Amino acid sequence: MMCDASEMLAAALEQMDGIILALQSLGSEEDDAMGKLDYNWVTRWLDDIGLPQYKSQFDEGRVDGRMLHYMTVDDLLGLKVGSVLHHLSIKRAIQVLRINCYDPSCLRRRPTENNPTPAEICQWTNHRVMEWLRSVDLAEYAPNLRGSGVHGGLMVLEPRFNVETMALLLNIPPNKTLLRRHLATNLHLLIGSEAQRLKQEYLENPDYTVLTATAKVKPRRLSFGSFGTLRRKRQEEMEEYVCPMDVQMPQSSSFNKGLCAYEDSLDQLEQMEDSEGTVRQIGAFSEGINNLTSMLKEDEFFMEASSHSPETSTIDDN
Repeated sequence: MMCDASEMLAAALEQMDGIILALQSLGSEEDDAMGKLDYNWVTRWLDDIGLPQYKSQFDEGRVDGRMLHYMTVDDLLGLKVGSVLHHLSIKRAIQVLRINCYDPSCLRRRPTENNPTPAEICQWTNHRVMEWLRSVDLAEYAPNLRGSGVHGGLMVLEPRFNVETMALLLNIPPNKTLLRRHLATNLHLLIGSEAQRLKQEYLENPDYTVLTATAKVKPRRLSFGSFGTLRRKRQEEMEEYVCPMDVQMPQSSSFNKGLCAYEDSLDQLEQMEDSEGTVRQIGAFSEGINNLTSMLKEDEFFMEASSHSPETSTIDDN
């Protein structure tokens, strides 16, 4: 019995060591990718996505790449970001970082490509979008995009962002129909058929409302149960990520390379997020190891006591 208990203890220890090493490797890979983006990089990133007005808040909060990845709506509201459009801008900018595996040099600031793919357009900064407007004879309206939060990722990936929103942000009057049609034609050609199809589906939704710069995010209200106590929810249900971990990713072939890398990292993240089960499993192993250790001690004590006890006398049945 002592031999069996020793073997079981050794196997349990080996299995628990394997779990701990797996968790450490997952954490290190994730930290390596996001650790490249410190808070100074994030403040420059705000310039790139067209939201420099929030640089001081992000700088004071020391928001880095890892914080961006897990940023919640409440976090953004705490950073004084209240515009719906700006929330969507940050959401899609985070999505672009995930597609590109948090490569710090993935954004494109200058015209360098001919016939860019949707994946390349997603990497366009706010300045690059203004350069595109100049190239399609809308130079006089381009400066209106400063501080708007418009970047390539928002234009391609966000179904709520359409020609009407762009025209409003550019301050193109509704009565200039030919100019708006010119904008629509060039924007459709730029973002591609898949993105335009998603925008059109959203446009046909009965609940559709035009995305404007003035719409504000409403703070989430906590739900209370009976007797004024908070309903018990798991932490992930209480948190609303700005860019959800399962956000729909583009299916275009131009995104395939980035998507494979993103899906691999998402699989690792899902394993990491199952920490409650892992902790319970490690706890069960620990309890089992303690029980086995107790058994071994009892066996050793019994064997030692038996070796030192006097020989028992034979009792006559009679």
